[in-house]
Amino acid sequence: MSKYKTLSLAVGGFVAGALITLQLPAFAEKDVKPGLPIEDLRTFAEVYSAIKQGYVEPVEDKKMIANAISGMLSNLDPHSAYLDADSFKDLQVGTQGEFGGLGIEVGMEDGLVKVVSPIEDTPAYRAGIKTGDLIFRLDETPVKGLSLSDAVKKMRGKPKTSIKLGILRKGESKPLEFTLVREVIKVQSVKSKIVESGYGWVRITQFQETTVPDLVRHLNNVYKEGELKGLVLDLRNDPGGLLHGAIGVSAAFLPPDVKVVSTDGRTEDAKQEFLARPRDYLRGTREDPLRTLPVGVKKVPMVVLVNGGSASASEIVAGALQDHKRAAIVGTQTFGKGSVQSVLPLPGNTAIKLTTARYYTPDGRSIQAKGITPDIVIEESANGSSMRMREADLERHLEDKGTAPKEEAKPAPVVKPATKNEKGEKSDKDAKDGDDDLPTRLEYASKEDYQFQQALNLLKGLQIMQGKK
Repeated sequence: MSKYKTLSLAVGGFVAGALITLQLPAFAEKDVKPGLPIEDLRTFAEVYSAIKQGYVEPVEDKKMIANAISGMLSNLDPHSAYLDADSFKDLQVGTQGEFGGLGIEVGMEDGLVKVVSPIEDTPAYRAGIKTGDLIFRLDETPVKGLSLSDAVKKMRGKPKTSIKLGILRKGESKPLEFTLVREVIKVQSVKSKIVESGYGWVRITQFQETTVPDLVRHLNNVYKEGELKGLVLDLRNDPGGLLHGAIGVSAAFLPPDVKVVSTDGRTEDAKQEFLARPRDYLRGTREDPLRTLPVGVKKVPMVVLVNGGSASASEIVAGALQDHKRAAIVGTQTFGKGSVQSVLPLPGNTAIKLTTARYYTPDGRSIQAKGITPDIVIEESANGSSMRMREADLERHLEDKGTAPKEEAKPAPVVKPATKNEKGEKSDKDAKDGDDDLPTRLEYASKEDYQFQQALNLLKGLQIMQGKK
């Protein structure tokens, strides 16, 4: 049995919601069928030789091998990938919450770079780059023909240097052009504030190495203002990140030792259960940050806000709190990223990121290509919610393989904002698109944040009901 170094890494801005496992499976010899496909390998060798000898220009052996590896992985599913030395380094740096670039999570669609989500407080976010934008040109270089890794490299660069993005946007008749100035991207994993007396808001933007201790610090700061009557955990547009971060965040609000998530794959190491206990969310020998949580956190009434940009690790948290009936899940359907990627380091500081398992909520639900259905659906605007790319829209996505018994699903109640017609203005049918009513950059937990305001109203109702018991 060959074993490889364990790494815990975040997505690093390639595809939304890539969840990286706590450990890399040790692939046993018994899991591999004996013998190699000799005839197929002979064909591969002949193609390799033909390119080497007859291609119009010389091609380096190293490049040909890298391209072959990349092709093997990229054709499996949207999240498996070959990481060259630069990409592998970016992945490692990204998990620390600081890296250079523009601040966008991206994927590929029809040969173009598709914006999955702009990261808050970054050049892309401030410039007005939107989810669903298609980048077709980087400075004067067409994106068609570039790999995602090559496109990301071009977008990264030294701080204070600029790059022009040519963008195609739904609803726009002409291409758009944005000039962005690169900067060091420092992602603040956790944000919080008291929104009104007795009610707190905590937002997780990404799951990083520091997310769990940062959450504890923010919760303690919120509780310094006094005991909470209710708490909103905001996971909207959180693309995911580290698995142990999701387990730790879930454990902060759940009883000790209950199941948070399980994984299942072909190897024994891919079949695991993770509980709300320190050994499943601590890294190394650090002291458990949850020891210093405010006492009231375990029982405070909670609402979790989600939307189509909530993926992977954020879906694990929402699913765990929903299955244990610890919080009401409110918002719109989540992204549906229910697979786990493991990182295998290779010689030359390269690596492969390989999908090795599906994950399941405590009740055994797979959310792959489906997502978490909110307990209460609250749309984002008078015309509904923005159109978002989800896992099921990605080419070669894994199909859902649920393990829990199928039940007759009850539709979640839907809460919609008042339409313009009800306000005496133009009617819903006159609007061109649901996106038109969405603020370009909504201030989370503000008076204009309709979903948050409804979550707050729900919390107040829960608090009143608990008071009557």
